[in-house]
Amino acid sequence: MASRGSRGDAYDNAAAESVMATIKTELAHRSRFKTRDEAQLAVFRYIEGFYKPLRRHSSLGYLSPAEYERMLEESPLEAAV
Repeated sequence: MASRGSRGDAYDNAAAESVMATIKTELAHRSRFKTRDEAQLAVFRYIEGFYKPLRRHSSLGYLSPAEYERMLEESPLEAAV
């Protein structure tokens, strides 16, 4: 995939690089995989089972996405502040 930012933009891929660094640190460097398929399945399970729904994110006030969505449903005005 081609870069989406302007030429020379240092922050163009920062979000993707941050996610990949987290996956490497928390999953890949702690595991050994026998096959490529086994590694792909482990990464999928990590992202869909932990990273997206449960891992706390600083941009959400150190709440997990699931907790943040619950908070939005309960009181949408608090999330806007």
